[in-house]
Amino acid sequence: MFKAESKSLRSEQTKTEILDSALELFRQRGFDATTMRDIAAKAGVALGAAYYYFVSKDAIVQAYYQKVQEEHTARLRQMDFAGLGLKQRLAAVFHSKLDILANDRKLLRTIFRYSGEPSHPLSCLGPGTRAVRQQSMQVIADAIAPDNLPQDLQQLLMLGLWSLQMGVFIYFIYDDSPEQQRTRKLVDGTLELTTFLLRLARFPLLGFARKKVLVLLDEAGLLPQLNPVLEAQS
Repeated sequence: MFKAESKSLRSEQTKTEILDSALELFRQRGFDATTMRDIAAKAGVALGAAYYYFVSKDAIVQAYYQKVQEEHTARLRQMDFAGLGLKQRLAAVFHSKLDILANDRKLLRTIFRYSGEPSHPLSCLGPGTRAVRQQSMQVIADAIAPDNLPQDLQQLLMLGLWSLQMGVFIYFIYDDSPEQQRTRKLVDGTLELTTFLLRLARFPLLGFARKKVLVLLDEAGLLPQLNPVLEAQS
């Protein structure tokens, strides 16, 4: 049993070393200029071993997406949200994600070009990134949950904020202002506007409109599967 655990631990360490080496090379040389052979050499493993853990550079980037999302979730869990309003909680969600991605803007510029190819494994709206996308939406849903909004409004807000976050990322990777301060101000301004509009959207008379929008989004296949947080409050 101990031998099996030790083997599993070594395997995980090797996989992590390959991933970290690949990301370092992507940041230094760029995604296109880096080969799997380069990555294997950097990690100190055989080329076959690199392909064993990651069948392609795309698979490495998918693992990077997952790593970023796991770190984002972990950071937010360590924060004390007690007594914070919705805008403050959402600001923590947005800004902490930007903090994690701060050194990867060059890499993100390269891989975001695949966003317009739905079948590509790196497309932010494709099946290859579905799990990370759902986890990202769950983080937003958790930040919304303490306000006990109507279920339909929670769903719309979660999807709207996730879409806003993706738009912010695109602006962020091209923002050449010092430490991307323009992006930070954009986040704060849009979140302030969002919370203001949310107060209007909560009026019962707008309930029919909200449900109509949800039906349209559902028919278009844009609504994620209802998550446990929202289900519990339905």
